Amino acid sequence: MHFKRVLAVAALATGLALSAAHATTLKWGAQNDILTLDPHSQNHATTNAILMHSYEGLTRYNPKFEVEPALATKWTFISPTQVRFELRKGVKFHDGSNFTADDVVFNFGRIKQPQGTMSIYVTGINEVKKVDDYTVDMTLAAPNPMLLRNLIDFRMMSKAWAEKNNSTNVQDYKNKEDNFASRNVNGTGAYQITAWQPDQKITMTINKNWWDKHSGNVTEVIYTPIKSDPTRVAALLSGELDMLTDLPTQDVARIRGDSKLKVMDGNEVRTIYLALDMHSPELKYSDVKGKNPFKDKRVREALSIAIDRELIKRNTMRGLSLPAGIMVAPGVNGNAPDIDVAPKADPERAKKLLADAGYPNGFEVQLNCPNNRYVNDEEICQNITVMWARIGVKTKLAAESMATFIQKVQNYDTSAYLLGWGVATMDAQYTLQSLVRTKTTGADGNFNFGRASDPEVDRLVDAMKSEIDTTKRNAMIREALVRTRDEVLL
Repeated sequence: MHFKRVLAVAALATGLALSAAHATTLKWGAQNDILTLDPHSQNHATTNAILMHSYEGLTRYNPKFEVEPALATKWTFISPTQVRFELRKGVKFHDGSNFTADDVVFNFGRIKQPQGTMSIYVTGINEVKKVDDYTVDMTLAAPNPMLLRNLIDFRMMSKAWAEKNNSTNVQDYKNKEDNFASRNVNGTGAYQITAWQPDQKITMTINKNWWDKHSGNVTEVIYTPIKSDPTRVAALLSGELDMLTDLPTQDVARIRGDSKLKVMDGNEVRTIYLALDMHSPELKYSDVKGKNPFKDKRVREALSIAIDRELIKRNTMRGLSLPAGIMVAPGVNGNAPDIDVAPKADPERAKKLLADAGYPNGFEVQLNCPNNRYVNDEEICQNITVMWARIGVKTKLAAESMATFIQKVQNYDTSAYLLGWGVATMDAQYTLQSLVRTKTTGADGNFNFGRASDPEVDRLVDAMKSEIDTTKRNAMIREALVRTRDEVLL
């Protein structure tokens, strides 16, 4: 299912970027908190949305989503597999120290550590070597058409600060580890994170020494996570919040009619999907013993066509979603209307597929789900459990906070789970390589926690990583997306 993004802002807040006459505080609310302050630990959209204001990459997007210089001012392809980056001089970390090539080399080694989930952003880079204080060379495994987009989220932390504070290693979030970098920030970005009280608020203050020019007049941002839908909306209506993301679907029409508020919406590049454990010999949370029903494509297809996506769109999402046929949404390179066609609900055929697979009476399984991450996430999972029950798959729902849920997912402590996936690079390789490519110790499959494995998808993903002919590469992407759909790998 592809989501639509809906946010509401107070009328006053819509003018924040128009005038710098008066300093002001922006009060921003959403339903879930960040997971960590470590920029290399968790590839989690809310965490990234906060940290991007404090930690920067060598490149960034302009308002048209075109790549432009950030901490690097220029890059030159010395050869198809060697790129020289000239770094921006005069950039200071928040503690006043200089940003140099040593920091880039350090962060390359750090982001690749296996306990983190951000290595996708340096995929295909074999080595980062210092040439001088403000020049680095990157050696690539092969030509890399996504390099400059990936580097946007390869964020720079101070090497000296990390060493001083025993934070050279990435936080091991899944094993509940904390370190200094998971609770403190020292980047180069436009705002400093001055306080984080988990599940209460984050305070960001303007970095007056930022290398770039500030637009607008926001000198302080206060982010407040509020899980309860009614409480979150009440905070907006009362003026406690200026901006609200994760707007409950049932409140959209009412808020649109409030002259003091403005609703802005559009298609997200996020897809909500189900992942099944296709690796374990026996499911951990099921009454099926001695085998794994999810290894059988017929079972996976039965579970898929048991879901009435149109009903969820109409009743739960109030029209603010698009039933998905493939794993990338409109707007992402690789999406095409002719292949992004969601399967129609067909519970009778689903029952037959289960019977053909040897489960005429169905089976029992547990579905893990976050209850504070996506709009209506728990409600969507509740719908799925009812729909699966109608074909004989009795489903226990385990819904919990994103922080607890994602630790279980990353520790393979689930049999089936619901998750969302946005596309930072705006290109389907990011999704296919992260979610569908067979899991390795590197970037390949780094979010494939159902451990799907398909040799043909692997071949296509590996080929598209280095294919610089756009037509050929897009054909590979299309084939991989269709195979993922047809084999019901997600």
